[in-house]
Parts: sequence; structure tokens; C-alpha cells
Amino acid sequence: MRLILMGPPGAGKGTQATRVADHFGIPAISTGDIFRANVSQGTPLGLEAKTYMDAGDYVPDEVTNKMVRNRIDEPDAEPGFLLDGYPRTPAQVEELDGMIRFTGHKLDAAVVLTVDADELVARLLQRAETEGRADDTEDVIRRRQEVYAEQTHPLIELYRSRGICVEVDGMGTVDEVTKRIFEALDIVDES
Repeated sequence: MRLILMGPPGAGKGTQATRVADHFGIPAISTGDIFRANVSQGTPLGLEAKTYMDAGDYVPDEVTNKMVRNRIDEPDAEPGFLLDGYPRTPAQVEELDGMIRFTGHKLDAAVVLTVDADELVARLLQRAETEGRADDTEDVIRRRQEVYAEQTHPLIELYRSRGICVEVDGMGTVDEVTKRIFEALDIVDES
């Protein structure tokens, strides 16, 4: 399976990515995790990414694309992968299309988690408190929602036009959302 997991910040992508990837035996590849690892290690890439992350903006495509290309070229991603947080822009969609086409495969589904905006803010403020994530202030959270609406939400329409968009209600318990994702993917597998 080659999947994309989409949704606004706080929709539960990270949690669900782990569960779905484990189920299919594929790696969950999170650009956010890659960025945070580089920031904590103080790498040049991390320092560059941090300036954008602290403002709630997206890291430039050229930096993100290179990281994703390198990661999906690793041996564990040969049978498939789940991308969490990528693509986020039309240019990244084109880049990903090229990466996958080069391997002779196709994208199986773009799973979109939908969650109420106020619930997203509450979730992220809670996460900031429990995980000590300084990048999750209310102003930055709201800015991320604006950036998502402006830049990423239009990608849903693109994947819908390709017939691979699967929208899943992201409200409820983790187990309820996981069950909905697997049910939706079963429908995609049968089509």
C-alpha cells in the first residue's frame, strides 16, 4: 500500500499513521518527525526548518521534497509507505507523482481525517501541555489551520478528482477512527 494521510494539524494523523502502517507492514513517514529530529540535533536543515515551524508556516518544498525522496528510497519503503504531512502543496503533489511513477507504482489512497476546528485547537493545546511542544501555542495553531485551508485543502479536491480520496470522520476515540479508516480502505481495495 502507498498511502497519504491528510488532515489539519491536530486531526490525529500521527496516531493513526502508526496504526495503519503497522497493519499493512509499511513505514509511516512523518515529515513533522523528520523536521523535529533535525531541529533537536541542530542540523543545518533543522535550523532552517525551525524558523518556518516556529512561525506556523510550511518548510520550503525543495527541503521537504529531498527529505521525502531520500526516505521513500530506503529499503523498508519498497513494499509501500504511508506519508503523514506530505504532500502539502500542488508542487509537492507533482514531485510525489514523479517519485512514485519512477518506481513503477501508484498511490493507492489519500485518506483525509476531518475534525471540527475548535476540537483541533483543544487537542493541540492539550498536546502542547503534555508533550512540552513549544511550537503549539494557540496563535501558531490557528495560523497552521489557516495555512492548511489555503494551501493543503485544495489537494483534497485533486485527489478526489483522481478517485483515490477517502474522507474519514476524525472525531471520537482513537479506536473508532482507526476502525473507520480500515473500513474506508477496504472499500477502496474492492473498487
